[in-house]
Amino acid sequence: MENPTPQEFEPTWESLSHYQTPEWFRDAKFGLWAHWGPQCEPERGDWYARGMYIEGDQKYADHIEQYGHPSEFGFKDVIRAWKAENWDPDSLLALYKRVGAEYFVALANHHDNFDLWDSTHQPWNSTVMGPNRNIVAEWAEAAKKHGLKFGVSVHASHAWSWYESSQGADTTGKYAGIPYDGKLTQADGTGTWWEGYDPQDLYAQNHLPTPMETNMWSVIKHWEWGNGYPAPSEAYCENFFNRTMELIEKYSPDLVYFDDTVLPMHPVSDVGLRIAAQYYSANPNAVLNGKVLSDEQKKTMVWDIERGQSPDIEPLPWQTCTCLGDWHYKQSIYDNREYKSAKTVIQMLVDVVSKNGNLLLSVPLRGDGTPDDQEVAILEEIAEWMAVHRECLIGTRPWVVAGEGPSMASAKPLNAQGFNEGTALPNTAADLRFTHQGDDLYVLALGLPEGDIWVDSLGLAKGNLSLPISKIEMLGESGEVAFTHTDVALIIHAQPGAGNSSATAFRVTTSQI
Repeated sequence: MENPTPQEFEPTWESLSHYQTPEWFRDAKFGLWAHWGPQCEPERGDWYARGMYIEGDQKYADHIEQYGHPSEFGFKDVIRAWKAENWDPDSLLALYKRVGAEYFVALANHHDNFDLWDSTHQPWNSTVMGPNRNIVAEWAEAAKKHGLKFGVSVHASHAWSWYESSQGADTTGKYAGIPYDGKLTQADGTGTWWEGYDPQDLYAQNHLPTPMETNMWSVIKHWEWGNGYPAPSEAYCENFFNRTMELIEKYSPDLVYFDDTVLPMHPVSDVGLRIAAQYYSANPNAVLNGKVLSDEQKKTMVWDIERGQSPDIEPLPWQTCTCLGDWHYKQSIYDNREYKSAKTVIQMLVDVVSKNGNLLLSVPLRGDGTPDDQEVAILEEIAEWMAVHRECLIGTRPWVVAGEGPSMASAKPLNAQGFNEGTALPNTAADLRFTHQGDDLYVLALGLPEGDIWVDSLGLAKGNLSLPISKIEMLGESGEVAFTHTDVALIIHAQPGAGNSSATAFRVTTSQI
């Protein structure tokens, strides 16, 4: 199928349903993501700018230990402390390219509401505070240099409710009743380092908080707008629209990832629909990611599943996003050696591709802008595997069935936006996944074969192959692999010990006799 042709879209579901996923995304299969911003500075994990204001939360205790009390040193001050002093986007993108990524996604803002570009609609941005660098522009330049498609992730729509914890105050101790800094205004800044800036442009708390929002994750119950939370103001919605469209128009991303149920502000505002319509109209090869989509909404954008995988081949291209560790860098994950292994990532990538999906993998960066040595070692191992096995993934399409074996049979259903990764049985060489390209079918065993591999889906009686098999080869090894083809199964006579412990791929070539 040709790439989509230009057309004008309207901000309606009916108009957006004419969207077609571009071929570049269907071919790409593997992307890397820098989910990196000022919340990485403390190196205490995800959602820091919310948790630091919640009395009793570990992040609150960590913040007091590292910086002081949040009535005196708020998240605005964490931003000031973030210098990104060792960040080198060119060397990172060179590494990511070698690892095998076909696209790269940069965090443009998070729920912390801080823009990482020269935003004219958000004074609190990285060109005038923190690193004093245009993070998005430098990522974009490096991605282009290394031949990677470029994307941005936008998470700031929920600051309205997510930051409500900054309005609180301690209930016990010597700071009891002293407000945190979430209600400060520009008038309070006289004589401070942030004089002339309005903290409300960052914290967005010129509204009454929702009652009883007293723990780290309570906001999740109301993530869908209109589900118990007061709707954001029209001015808030329009500011988000203007910021996001400026980001798109300045940096022409190939992909925009929204960390929202369906679209930003949906269904209480049409700003998400308007952004999508303008984005698609300007770029026929654009990709837009949304979460928790209905079957009809999946026709309008690329469905993203967070930390999870579909159990079946999806009729439309989709994406799973996951992370080596926590979404924002967390030192304890390094200390306890809790990262996903290269083997886990490779097997996840194979499974996702076999089901018509892409894998977007975040590599957490420390506050200074560098990955740690454990992450680099994981990436190098993935790079080594991809150097041999790229052809069985990149540019392929799903086959008649995604695969077979115990782990597929035990796959758990999706839970809301995802979160089912790691719930199936551990993979072994008896777990097979399939992809194809042209006349070649790829059989991938999720482990190191210990002898014959039985492929039930390729039994002659199944009728899944229209042409006879002419040869089978193991990727990374010379020569052909012997096989027996019966009504019951294709039996690949793999040499014990040959292959790769993460995934071993066989190229099955069919041809007309």
